[in-house]
This record gives sequence, C-alpha cells and structure tokens, in this order.
Amino acid sequence: MSEVSKKVSWEIVKKSFLPILIFMLIIIFYIFYSSRLAPRLSPYLQQNFKKYLSTIFVISITFIIQRIAGGVFSWYKENIAAKTATRLDDELIPLLRRVSKVVIWVIALLIILPFYGVNISALITALGVSSLAIALAAQDTIANIIAGFMIMVDRPFRLDDKIKLPSGEIVRVLDIGVRRSRFLSEDKAIIIVPNLELSKSKIVNYTYGEE
Repeated sequence: MSEVSKKVSWEIVKKSFLPILIFMLIIIFYIFYSSRLAPRLSPYLQQNFKKYLSTIFVISITFIIQRIAGGVFSWYKENIAAKTATRLDDELIPLLRRVSKVVIWVIALLIILPFYGVNISALITALGVSSLAIALAAQDTIANIIAGFMIMVDRPFRLDDKIKLPSGEIVRVLDIGVRRSRFLSEDKAIIIVPNLELSKSKIVNYTYGEE
C-alpha cells in the first residue's frame, strides 16, 4: 500500500471509529433482541421496537458515511490543498464538506420517515422543486464556482503569472478564488474578475511563453 493510501485509510479510521463501534453494539443488541426479547413481546411492541431500532440503525450508518466523507475531505485539505499554490481548493473543501453532510442527512431522513408512515413522494417532489428554485436563483454563483474549478484543473494561468485579461489589461495573478480571481495591474490597481468570464474568454499568458 502506498504512503498516500495509508494516510487516507488512517484518516478514515480516525473519523469513523466511534460510529462503527456504536454500529457494532447495535448489531449485538439486535441479535440479543431477536433471540431473547422478541418472543416475549406482543406484536404491537415488536412492531414499535423494530421501528425504533431501524431508525437507530439508519442513523448509525449515516454517521459512519459522514465520518468517512469527513476523513477524506480532511486528508485532502491537509495533504493536497495545503500544498497547492492556489487557494481555490482550500475554499472549496469546506463548501463541499457542508454540501455532502446535508445531502447525506437528507437521504437518511427520507429513509427513516417511511418507518413512521410518512409518504415521502410529496416530500421528494417538494425537495426537487426547491432545489430547482435554489439552483436557478444561484446559477451565476454555481457557474462561477464550476468555472473556478475548471481553471484550477486546466491551469490557463497560475499564481504570479503575467497575463492579458479579456478586457485588455496586462496583469499579474494574485489569487484564484472560488467565485472570482484577483489580479494586479501595471498601475498597481487590483482587478477582480468573475471566474466564468475568464473561462469563456481568451487569456494570453506571457509567463508560459518565457518558460
């Protein structure tokens, strides 16, 4: 196993150890309940006990998945993002971590609600409509974030590169942000440009030509 794989595995183990321990205790208790307690309970109590136990089971699984995802994000932030020149990935990691946490718990909630007789079809429809409305309202922000990520991947320019912006200014790259990037012009002015505009336009990079 490579050193990178070992670090990832250890980070995941640290984050998920406690939820996995709780999950194992739940499994042991369920085995004990099925073999010893269930035959002594009435059908009504068995149904309710199974419902509550299933809820705890789903929550424990959700905690494990959340901790594993958190471990991967933490490892990336400490071992990859911290070593890159741009701050884009440093800013994206907290955002992606929060989004993943919300998505994981929403899915868990949709799994749990039917245990209590809730029809989730209408809820899923409402969530879909709400998500679409949010996406439409924030489409410029989302587009700029995606464009910033593509700039980080394609690297048309790097920090401290000398480039020509689509507007014609000769500038030096100061920062590549999540939504906007900052540049220093020849007259020492700070120019801030949305990432989407940069990704859609022609960029002349003088530093690449000098290497």
